[in-house]
Amino acid sequence: MKTSPTNRQTLIAKVEESGFSFCPSARTRSWLLESASEALSDWQSFADSWNDMPLDEYMADGGRYRRRRYAVLSSKAGSNQVTLEPHQPHYQSLDYNTLNGGVARNFEPILAESIHSNSMQAVLKFCQATFSELMPKKSWHIECHQFRIEANSDELAKPTPEGVHRDGVDFVLVMMIKRQNISSGTTTMHDLEQNNLDSFTLTEPLDSAIVNDKRCMHGVTPIIPIDNTQPAYRDVLVITFRAI
Repeated sequence: MKTSPTNRQTLIAKVEESGFSFCPSARTRSWLLESASEALSDWQSFADSWNDMPLDEYMADGGRYRRRRYAVLSSKAGSNQVTLEPHQPHYQSLDYNTLNGGVARNFEPILAESIHSNSMQAVLKFCQATFSELMPKKSWHIECHQFRIEANSDELAKPTPEGVHRDGVDFVLVMMIKRQNISSGTTTMHDLEQNNLDSFTLTEPLDSAIVNDKRCMHGVTPIIPIDNTQPAYRDVLVITFRAI
């Protein structure tokens, strides 16, 4: 008797076919809870860790609208363990980031309690398992980024100030944490010649995009405050995996 594919098999097939997949919140939640019933038990405190993040001081466009924290991890081939590495600068070449690349950027580390939270560990292990099926027998260099983009009437708030781009890795996960009082922020997917492939907006917590960075480029349109008198921001978690 033929069995139906699992959730992860369906996701893997979609990424193999298209180079990317939009994963609605309910589906992402189901995937995470499949591996551990307590996977999202501390989600609220995890989401709250986006509050009070330092300003990104490396914005070559002069922007003061991005806050972030950063961490580097690793995973060995054949292992399901993800290990936190000593804190280090973030570096992208100008080939992949024409705005802010070419310099070592020293960001504040993601807080230890956030890295070791059930929520972060569930997301990391889901990525590790999924990407290791897409590219077997690889060890991984993993980078995690907490981003908050703050929208106001004084400057254009750009989730991807470098424009449509690749990250110079193998796979990327972009997960929505929270949207507050904003419109737009639409994710656009492109082939390597920047032809449009698809677009979708991450709106609900756990809405996610998974991208094969070797095959696709991506960008996000600027966000706009709905009510200029109230805080307006977009919080996302970005995790990249590069085979080593």
